[in-house]
Amino acid sequence: MLEPSHNDELPPIPGKRYFTIGEVSDLCLVKPHVLRYWEQEFPQLTPVKRRGNRRYYQHQDVLMIRQIRSLLYEQGYTIGGARQRMSGDTAKDESSQTRQVIRQMLGELEEVLKLLKR
Repeated sequence: MLEPSHNDELPPIPGKRYFTIGEVSDLCLVKPHVLRYWEQEFPQLTPVKRRGNRRYYQHQDVLMIRQIRSLLYEQGYTIGGARQRMSGDTAKDESSQTRQVIRQMLGELEEVLKLLKR
C-alpha cells in the first residue's frame, strides 16, 4: 500500500483509458524493462496487447504497478514476498487502490478549482 507521503513523488495519473509502456514508466518511475519483468513475475499484471505485440495498460494496471513498486522499493519486500502479498491480500489491495484513486481525484479536483479561480 502506498503511504500518502510517497504519493507526492509520483506524478498524477491522467484520465486516459489506455497507457503505453513509456507513459506507465514515467507515471510509476520504473524503467520499461522492469515493467516487462514484473509482468512475468506477477500474474495479476496483464496489460492488453494489440497489433505488433504493443502493451497498453489500463488505469487499474497503473495502480497495481505503483503498489508493486511500493512493496519492492519502499517496504523492502522481495519479488516472492510481494507476489505473495499481492495474491493474498486481494481485498486489502482493492481498498488500497480505491483510496489511492480517491486521493488522486481529490488532487485533480483541487487543481481544477485553482484554475477556475483564476
